[in-house]
Amino acid sequence: MEWGSESAAVRRHRVGVERREGAAAAPPPEREARAQEPLVDGCSGGGRTRKRSPGGSGGASRGAGTGLSEVRAALGLALYLIALRTLVQLSLQQLVLRGAAGHRGEFDALQARDYLEHITSIGPRTTGSPENEILTVHYLLEQIKLIEVQSNSLHKISVDVQRPTGSFSIDFLGGFTSYYDNITNVVVKLEPRDGAQHAVLANCHFDSVANSPGPENPWLVQAYVSAAKHPFASVVAQEVFQSGIIPSDTDFRIYRDFGNIPGIDLAFIENGYIYHTKYDTADRILTDSIQRAGDNILAVLKHLATSDMLAAASKYRHGNMVFFDVLGLFVIAYPSRIGSIINYMVVMGVVLYLGKKFLQPKHKTGNYKKDFLCGLGITLISWFTSLVTVLIIAVFISLIGQSLSWYNHFYVSVCLYGTATVAKIILIHTLAKRFYYMNASAQYLGEVFFDISLFVHCCFLVTLTYQGLCSAFISAVWVAFPLLTKLCVHKDFKQHGAQGKFIAFYLLGMFIPYLYALYLIWAVFEMFTPILGRSGSEIPPDVVLASILAGCTMILSSYFINFIYLAKSTKKTMLTLTLVCAITFLLVCSGTFFPYSSNPANPKPKRVFLQHMTRTFHDLEGNAVKRDSGIWINGFDYTGISHITPHIPEINDSIRAHCEENAPLCGFPWYLPVHFLIRKNWYLPAPEVSPRNPPHFRLISKEQTPWDSIKLTFEATGPSHMSFYVRAHKGSTLSQWSLGNGTPVTSKGGDYFVFYSHGLQASAWQFWIEVQVSEEHPEGMVTVAIAAHYLSGEDKRSPQLDALKEKFPDWTFPSAWVCTYDLFVF
Repeated sequence: MEWGSESAAVRRHRVGVERREGAAAAPPPEREARAQEPLVDGCSGGGRTRKRSPGGSGGASRGAGTGLSEVRAALGLALYLIALRTLVQLSLQQLVLRGAAGHRGEFDALQARDYLEHITSIGPRTTGSPENEILTVHYLLEQIKLIEVQSNSLHKISVDVQRPTGSFSIDFLGGFTSYYDNITNVVVKLEPRDGAQHAVLANCHFDSVANSPGPENPWLVQAYVSAAKHPFASVVAQEVFQSGIIPSDTDFRIYRDFGNIPGIDLAFIENGYIYHTKYDTADRILTDSIQRAGDNILAVLKHLATSDMLAAASKYRHGNMVFFDVLGLFVIAYPSRIGSIINYMVVMGVVLYLGKKFLQPKHKTGNYKKDFLCGLGITLISWFTSLVTVLIIAVFISLIGQSLSWYNHFYVSVCLYGTATVAKIILIHTLAKRFYYMNASAQYLGEVFFDISLFVHCCFLVTLTYQGLCSAFISAVWVAFPLLTKLCVHKDFKQHGAQGKFIAFYLLGMFIPYLYALYLIWAVFEMFTPILGRSGSEIPPDVVLASILAGCTMILSSYFINFIYLAKSTKKTMLTLTLVCAITFLLVCSGTFFPYSSNPANPKPKRVFLQHMTRTFHDLEGNAVKRDSGIWINGFDYTGISHITPHIPEINDSIRAHCEENAPLCGFPWYLPVHFLIRKNWYLPAPEVSPRNPPHFRLISKEQTPWDSIKLTFEATGPSHMSFYVRAHKGSTLSQWSLGNGTPVTSKGGDYFVFYSHGLQASAWQFWIEVQVSEEHPEGMVTVAIAAHYLSGEDKRSPQLDALKEKFPDWTFPSAWVCTYDLFVF
């Protein structure tokens, strides 16, 4: 039968059959143009046939009717992503390649490692311990003296050992106040013989407790860009840390908040699994990593020290910078205002591109507007339902006690949550293709869904730019390059459909956004995955990881959704993905993947805190009304003690710790205010502790102030680390105190938390609080408690604590110490 002699009804049916079966070639476009019919309006159209005209209105151009081979398309996209991931991995490996060292005037990693190993060989160096305050300080002074002897006569080296005392409030971990007394600092000043007016400070800590990352200063960023030999930096990391998403803080905050001093923070981010554990040793830091970090720091310091901007740094302080490294090769940086201009220019390009299609007469574009809006709805539905699906899986996994199955096997999370997300997205679009767009041209649908993805990324770009986030440059990349790619391949696509040449150029055009996305995704999981192993008992880590994976999958799949409509079928792909997800799900549910590992080459330990404590509760008259002792046990991840009980049967849910409702922070000796993150803990009865240096706490005075408040002055002595807690009773408020800036800062939950530490030569700690009382209560104005933490020396240990610690399996890291808790009412 000749095409020209068919009736319209037959032709409509024939096009539908060809799309579903791929059995016949597409008709010549010039003949098809004469066979246009009006389109059916609306988004519902269930079962209705639809006919498209060429040039964007849905006509099937030459070659389009055959469709893409499903197997080839799926394998091609998979190999494309694998190749990009391999490139990312290669770029990451070159970050630790050996650099030249040992030349005079350059950084020497071998010498730096020698310093590092000498300091770490001293042992744990907690603040206030002889190891930190005496042995480490003595070693540092010795080395500085040797450097001074070898130094150039043109320079002068001055050394000052400080023991400052101070206090500040911080909003980290829900908010608390820190007070430090006679903490040892070693300050070394290198300057010309005739002195200098300005200075650059390089700062780090030498005690055993560490923190990490984030910069913000235009000229400092430019200095890093200009001078760093091996740049690795991104404004994304800065804004993530500033958002508070990651429960971490940086030592630089003090200089920024209290000294108004601009600066740059540098830190290692890899392998956070061993952070603050017994595996966190000097030998795990590659000498090549030290060399690269040292090269960067020395080069940036030299650049800053000789910069004309140093004399007037405050002039260049204001304004943000967009900065990011390109696979560790170089850094691109420009002012955020320039970034905003670039972003809005990209947005205008999208507006012109889509506006041209929206404003064309309906007889040329058919129902493009409604197809676009319906397709946008379908895309959003596919994302929403895929997110709901993986969350349901994650919640179920959490409820049956198999959380963190991916902690030691990250590929498990990809095979479980990643495949579920992709399968659900493909399912929703396949259903839409079959039942709503059943007779539409594959070529037309491919173009519509490309436009939809472009529009979604453009919306993100506008939102992020409007909010002033420098990270909006990522969305700009994900809009500009695909748009340019589309404009370049549009003619070939229109004439020949989704043939090999189109696919090759399309994927080539997507190379930069996808490569950079995978580079950032690596950094996201490198930071977040280890954190989920120490994020407490209240946050289900599988829910968090599933959400992140789903989000990343949605981004990576966005410009590949059109391939679903260009392909002949998606059955094999969905079947494969569903099978992988189902098998992984069953293996996870059966407990096949154990979360932790003691493998020395790649340890993934479970963190457990053990505190052998004695608690004493006093009433308003000062009488001890309750006293108990035991080992307080905190598992720092969501699995609690479920994996530990089989190894230590006495630690089970029958010894769950109960909150003392009338006591600050539930009556437990929290070292930091993380009580809101760890609500499940265990209390194993044990004999009383008797440290040789017991704490002493007393009320020195109680006086009425002229402004009708009660001033309570206290004195405390004890170990180098103590925590002080306050809870105001009903009708009472804390108006002032001698800590921080004078204004009491509550922790999460309403109690007040003060972290106290002192050096070896500290005197008794004296402080006061003022309580404003609106009405008298027989139970007193406030309840206060003080916890003494013995983190070093012989007082740190007890026979019961040592015996229990020895029972823990080798895949755990139990951190143990002795403490006391004393509560008083006033």
